[in-house]
Amino acid sequence: MDGSDQNSHGKTLVYQNLDPAVVLNAVESLGVTCNGSLFALNSYENRVYRIGLEDGTTIIAKFYRPERWSDEAIREELSFLLELEDAEIPAVAPLIIRGESFHRYEQFGFTIFPAVGGRAPELDNKEHLTQIGRLMGRLHALAKTREFQHRPNLSVQRLGSEPVNYLCSGDVIPLELQPAYEAVARAVTARSRECFESHSGVNTQRLHGDCHIGNILWMDGVATLVDFDDCCTGPAVQDLWMFLSGDEDYMNIGLSRVLDGYTEFNDFNTRELGLIEALRALRMLHYAAWLTKRREEPAFQIAFPWFNDRRYWDEHILGLREQLAVLQEPPKLEFIRAR
Repeated sequence: MDGSDQNSHGKTLVYQNLDPAVVLNAVESLGVTCNGSLFALNSYENRVYRIGLEDGTTIIAKFYRPERWSDEAIREELSFLLELEDAEIPAVAPLIIRGESFHRYEQFGFTIFPAVGGRAPELDNKEHLTQIGRLMGRLHALAKTREFQHRPNLSVQRLGSEPVNYLCSGDVIPLELQPAYEAVARAVTARSRECFESHSGVNTQRLHGDCHIGNILWMDGVATLVDFDDCCTGPAVQDLWMFLSGDEDYMNIGLSRVLDGYTEFNDFNTRELGLIEALRALRMLHYAAWLTKRREEPAFQIAFPWFNDRRYWDEHILGLREQLAVLQEPPKLEFIRAR
């Protein structure tokens, strides 16, 4: 999910001055000495590097995309992580250097994290899903104790209407497909809004915001959360639904395993299950706009060579039509205790 950079299209050279020398100089400005080892990690929104230090240790340096988040919003993300660390909830928190977690060098804001290993959890493994549920239950129980002041809210406007307006006002979609895209995208947005309005009584709270398998590290039976770059305020189910896939029966089994762990530490309002397909729809809409905004960046073009051809937009429109049909059906997920 994207941040608040609705006007970032065309800023394709935001990282043009972030070469290896600048990265190492930024880190060494904090009073540590690098050994010259630098490896760029996969990250298409920010820039993230594994860096070796002279003392033999390794750190991760994350350089935030300029103008995406305010400094206050970034500090709020990092404060959330430090709260989790204090509560011994497994999440990779920033290192405090010279009394600060967030630093600036030239035009870049950056943070240093410890290097943490692990692999992706297995979503067909009962224990992995239950452990993920326990982690999210603990996180949400703590998250409810405070509120964000500078992070965004999860809303249909931000994740649906604004991305659709952006795409409909540009020329990236093939001309002959534009009417079809606009019709189905606006219908999906409208139905998603109806869904949220019918669940207006659902509580909201601080969230990870982009909780999927790629943002969890599994090692020695412990699940650890990473990358809180999209943390926001919204319904708890936003941090759970991306672990569910497959047909209806398989998703219900997975849901029950996640919630079996979750409810050991936190209550869950099962009414929120009715938001899952609307959340899925908003992610589809938002992702297409995010891809479009980044399409001219050299690193993006290498990583996403398939984007923006006729086939992509044909498949995206078809996916939105299928999702609209799902949105028009009654919710099919329910929390049944897994045997």
